[in-house]
Amino acid sequence: MSTHRTGQALLATTLVAGLLAAVPAAASGGGAGPDPASFRDPHANPWFPLRPGTGWRIRGTEDGHRYTQRTTVTHRHRMVGGIRATVVLDVIRRADGSVAERTHDWYAADHAGRVWYLGERTATYRRDGSVIDREGSWEAGRDGAVPGIIMPAHPHPAAAYRQEYRRGDAEDQAWVVQRGAHVRTPGVTSRHAVRTFEWSRLEPHVLSTKLYVRGYGQVLERDVAGGDERFELVRLHRPGTRG
Repeated sequence: MSTHRTGQALLATTLVAGLLAAVPAAASGGGAGPDPASFRDPHANPWFPLRPGTGWRIRGTEDGHRYTQRTTVTHRHRMVGGIRATVVLDVIRRADGSVAERTHDWYAADHAGRVWYLGERTATYRRDGSVIDREGSWEAGRDGAVPGIIMPAHPHPAAAYRQEYRRGDAEDQAWVVQRGAHVRTPGVTSRHAVRTFEWSRLEPHVLSTKLYVRGYGQVLERDVAGGDERFELVRLHRPGTRG
């Protein structure tokens, strides 16, 4: 990494840490959590599609290893704290086809269009299929965990929010830093993307950036400090289309 990029990453890390540390828990998705009544008439969020049957094919690298990821909005639901959440399945495979990680995420949009993150059940696997661990699993309302916001209704620069929270296990936070960003992946090209910085108190030296495109959701993720992970959208499958 060049000295210029290193300086930018360190500055970004400092800014994000300072800003997010100052965000009140209630404003960032902490506190007692949202009222279940707020989810009776959900409003779809185009930056984070949750239509059942939608699927993303993603490819990436981490620590020199290649991975493929398939993310699918299932037709299944789960009640979490009185809120009917949509189950989203993520399966990450190594280059040899073996499953490296499988996760069921639970999301729900409220009447304002905010998408809330209500928990996940995750596991990492050895090549022989045996489970390594289930670290990172959490559910809002259990063991002190509270829901977070995965995507605001109207993302705009300087918006900061907690995405998930269970102390010591799930503490991701995000900061919207740009509208109108340019992004190009095999699956989409856009000059109107939303860019976020994402960071966790559990890994204070790692900073990632993610780009979201309206109607596509997240299309690119890469580490800008403290890591070398990069994943990009290859193809989006929408319900009712072939392929």
